Amino acid sequence: MTERKNKKIEKLKNIALELRRDILKMIAKAGSGHPGGSLSATDIGTALFFSEMKYDSNDPDWKERDRFILSKGHAAPLLYALLAKAGYFSGSELNKLRGYKSILQGHPASYLVPGVEVSTGSLGQGLSVAAGLALSAKQDKKNFRVFSLLGDGELNEGQIWEAIMFSGHNKLDNLCAIVDRNHLQIDGDTEKVMALEPLEEKWQSFNWNTISINGHDFEEILMAFEKFNQNSDKPFVIIAKTVKGKGVSYMENKAGWHGKAPNREQLEIALKELEN
Repeated sequence: MTERKNKKIEKLKNIALELRRDILKMIAKAGSGHPGGSLSATDIGTALFFSEMKYDSNDPDWKERDRFILSKGHAAPLLYALLAKAGYFSGSELNKLRGYKSILQGHPASYLVPGVEVSTGSLGQGLSVAAGLALSAKQDKKNFRVFSLLGDGELNEGQIWEAIMFSGHNKLDNLCAIVDRNHLQIDGDTEKVMALEPLEEKWQSFNWNTISINGHDFEEILMAFEKFNQNSDKPFVIIAKTVKGKGVSYMENKAGWHGKAPNREQLEIALKELEN
């Protein structure tokens, strides 16, 4: 790896660490929220916002911006931390998560939060929106790309597979789906709730190009985005193998931390672990 790439990855690691702290602190203060799936996707979100995507936080409606759709809308704390770090709004807003009249509600609302492309929360809808945006870019001859982050439990929704079929049929090679493959959903192990495997082959059968990576390895994440940028004639999916609750020992691989806030003592333990 070149020295320049090493420095870039080190910078991304530091940003991801900062974001994990922000996620935990805002959820703890709110007393509710979804830490597990926010922490599992933090490294992916960091690479997207601080290496891959083009946008202007001073002009959220810039027509040439890449679009990001958080299909798993319950991971809103991750999106809010990313947007604050990117300069869309003040970091002090994070302290108001889920508060009365706060712009940062439990699921992201596009009419409240600058940088949120579409309101999400009802699972299964985000990829359809992303596919529509990608098709419109093709029709209007625009160069922006569309990224959509999906939960693996979300793939139980039939609408996801309609969107996958639609995207493959229309050869939306400007569309990149990312599956946060942490193997856990609110009811437990994804393979026990509704088996997804062989997942990569399923996407391929719908005419998508695919890659499976370690979703916590920045070198692999950046390599996957490079392959997407070389992609043609097919939409592209990154199946990112992750750990639910990544970075906090008592949360890792625990379905019970899907939608549970840490108390003050648990927060202190988590922040110390991240510091170390």
